[in-house]
Amino acid sequence: MPAEVYEIECLVIGAGVVGLACAAELARLGRDVLVVEAAPAYGTGVSARNSEVIHAGIYYPTDSMRRRFCVDGRRKLYAYAASRNIAHRKCGKLIVATTMSEEAKIAELYERACANEVENMSLLTGKQARDLEPNLHCVGAALSPESGIVDARGLMTSLLGDLESAGGALVLNTPFIGAAVRQQDFEIRIGGDQPSRIRCRALINAAGLNAQRVARNIEGLASANVPELKLAKGNYFRCAGKPAFTRLIYPAPVEGGLGVHLTLDLGAGMRFGPDVEWLSSSDPDAVDYNVDPQRGEAFYAAIRRYWPALQDGALAPDYCGCRPKLSGPGEATADFRVDGAAVHKIQGLVNCFGIESPGLTASLAIAEHAARLVAR
Repeated sequence: MPAEVYEIECLVIGAGVVGLACAAELARLGRDVLVVEAAPAYGTGVSARNSEVIHAGIYYPTDSMRRRFCVDGRRKLYAYAASRNIAHRKCGKLIVATTMSEEAKIAELYERACANEVENMSLLTGKQARDLEPNLHCVGAALSPESGIVDARGLMTSLLGDLESAGGALVLNTPFIGAAVRQQDFEIRIGGDQPSRIRCRALINAAGLNAQRVARNIEGLASANVPELKLAKGNYFRCAGKPAFTRLIYPAPVEGGLGVHLTLDLGAGMRFGPDVEWLSSSDPDAVDYNVDPQRGEAFYAAIRRYWPALQDGALAPDYCGCRPKLSGPGEATADFRVDGAAVHKIQGLVNCFGIESPGLTASLAIAEHAARLVAR
């Protein structure tokens, strides 16, 4: 028996924070929206395995999508979290130089932050930074009062509520199988307990680690418009005891990431990470989400550069995530890609590639941009 055919105006693939934000925005604009998610629950991928930091927009090239979406998204996210009573805290962040040679890096970050329209940044001497955080060791720092933390799960739950309140829906255990580009719409094949076909006018690929896999299964999309996926695992360790800091503490950035930094959870616990562990496979299904306790040795050395009082045995493996990168070791960090018809010449299709950090912060801004691309 042939699969039943359903019609929907907009289909979103992936129920992470970006997919749910896109769906909620489209539904708010009066569009008929369905989200399909292969997992048995929403927000179980990249969105569930990050530091829950609200980034200010400091690190990214001024003309990049990352910078634009991060700064705009951060402002939107604070307002949205406050209006929906989503747990969050604007605790601020110190980016620290632990050697004289790192001071130039911190000064460059400060200048970039100012160019990126990040509000209220300031450069501090080592003493000024230690006055704020007495347990800190550094010779200088940049202070970002706009950085903070948010309950990622609460954010996604709220976005799902917005979607459903506006008449949209989410279906779980529903993997995307493939799609064909037609003259006026798309024909989608989905699996699960009830394999079906869906016709839609707009298709948003927000599948995170699986975005390239989804894109390769869209008949009519040229392979040249599907970038290569590089995977980098990020491990986190939790620190027992009373928090030694009241702000996020970040070292000078390292290749592939922002260094092993201290983040605070909303329960006032301390955790450190992520590190950068490049994976040889680009298969998301092959990622091992166990944290190797032996990686803790490198964590102790990295953390003691800015917190010398960290005691032996204080760290315990916590969790890990995986970054859907578009650049590999030794390469310049690639920008986000939110590809509309101007890129691939297919009206109504939006592909989101390489949405790693600061994707959580940027999610509401990405959603507005994707909705504009669909409207065009």
